[in-house]
Amino acid sequence: MDRAVFDRMAAQEDVHWWFAARRQILSTVIDRLVSLPEAPRLLEAGCGTGGNLQMLQEFGQVRAFELDQDARGVAGQKSGLAIAEGALPDAVPFEAEQFDLIGLFDVLEHVEEDEASLRQLGEKLTPKGRIVMTVPAFPWLWSRHDERHHHFRRYTRGHLQEVADRAGLRMEHGFYFNTALFPVAVAGRAFKALMRMDRADDTLPAPLVNSALRTVFGAERHLIGRVKMPVGLSLCAVLAAK
Repeated sequence: MDRAVFDRMAAQEDVHWWFAARRQILSTVIDRLVSLPEAPRLLEAGCGTGGNLQMLQEFGQVRAFELDQDARGVAGQKSGLAIAEGALPDAVPFEAEQFDLIGLFDVLEHVEEDEASLRQLGEKLTPKGRIVMTVPAFPWLWSRHDERHHHFRRYTRGHLQEVADRAGLRMEHGFYFNTALFPVAVAGRAFKALMRMDRADDTLPAPLVNSALRTVFGAERHLIGRVKMPVGLSLCAVLAAK
């Protein structure tokens, strides 16, 4: 990602509506859709500046790795963890360890070799372990946002299932989310493209707007495991070894 994007992430991810509501959704996914053993071991692959680590620590013992040195430092300060240097697909640390849950949250789209990356993480799972992951949805939503964040692709559910299958994993659950704001986001991106606007769309809104967006987005956690939405700005999947 651009350095400016990392800096905004570090400064905002504790309070920004998108990060805060996504944590609520991810916590619900783990709680409802993943059966963890006693004293589970968790890994976050590509933890960035550490915004998800405290949430993951509520479930068990957490390890994490990140390629960017500055991001590792911020993540370590936030979490109190020693963040390892690592990258997908060929520089995954903790070689002798396996994990009951691996989190891969909006990371795979940043990696050119997505199949190899999932295969490597699959090899780090315990026999009953699961990967919980999110990626941006729908290639036709590609925008300057994706370019600024150095994405290689956006996914459909079918495409992600094919990549997982080739990597030796099966998709137990796969669903779109960030659905309520989908029409607003699509219209906004179309307008920006038409007007050739290049302003970053991940800045922190005014407090009342930020709170409202967090409430709307976060409310989707109540649908997890109960209702599958046909569209959304993001895609979540739970993967298991075949």
